[in-house]
Amino acid sequence: MAAPTQLELTRTANESRDPVVIFENVSVRFDGPPVLDNVSFQVAPEETRILLGPAGVGKSTLLKLANGLLRPDSGHIYLFGQEITEMSEEELLQLRIRTGMVFQEGALFDSLTVRDNVGYLLMERHVEETEVDQRVRQALRFVELEHTYDMLPASLSGGMRRRVAIARAIIDQPQMILYDSPTGGLDPVTSTTIIELIIKERDAYGTPALLVTHRLQDAFTMATHHFDPAEGKMAPLPQGQTHSMTSFLVLHDGKLIFDGGTDALVTSNDPFIKEFLA
Repeated sequence: MAAPTQLELTRTANESRDPVVIFENVSVRFDGPPVLDNVSFQVAPEETRILLGPAGVGKSTLLKLANGLLRPDSGHIYLFGQEITEMSEEELLQLRIRTGMVFQEGALFDSLTVRDNVGYLLMERHVEETEVDQRVRQALRFVELEHTYDMLPASLSGGMRRRVAIARAIIDQPQMILYDSPTGGLDPVTSTTIIELIIKERDAYGTPALLVTHRLQDAFTMATHHFDPAEGKMAPLPQGQTHSMTSFLVLHDGKLIFDGGTDALVTSNDPFIKEFLA
């Protein structure tokens, strides 16, 4: 019997009903008051959690905690069923390679071609060059940038660089994706293109995700649209419907003040949330 492909392994992992990420009473501080204070939530298989809150509230810190790039001062974090708060770097690395990450501003290597940026993780693992080529082209085709294969990041627009970053994040069919402000600094039209790709990935593969954004338009587009494969683009859900596997987290003053679905968010009576959404 042939060995399962990475995509088959990913889908098998996502069929489990166990959460892919769990935060239990997590707190972290640097200097001054806590950045995150007793935060608890989880991400279920195939679920996209959209993390909202003002600048400097700890959203990016939370993402770094989720895959062990930072360690909490207290509390417990579980990734793919394993507690990561006391893991060694070597143990964490084995879990991180199962997680895709789209950093703010894309974070591409300027001296590497698009091909080498997208295939970097595979090359680090000494995957055969022919397989790297094939999988890079597949990932670039997904984000509609196959023609940039031999180009350098400096020759790409900001939106194109962000799409290359998404290709890099999905190339190894991760079991979770972390998006850190994927549309930050982009114009509204380009932002919509990026959100459409994220919706496409969500609906094509059902990969669980944590997505940080400060753009309410992006957040609500995620919650009210799906990807229509027949049309090859995103389309609004029927009026009054929201995506059942897309929900929200809201941070304020280090506290998680909301954890729930779209309807509950827009009807919340919390004074901060009402002002934030206004």
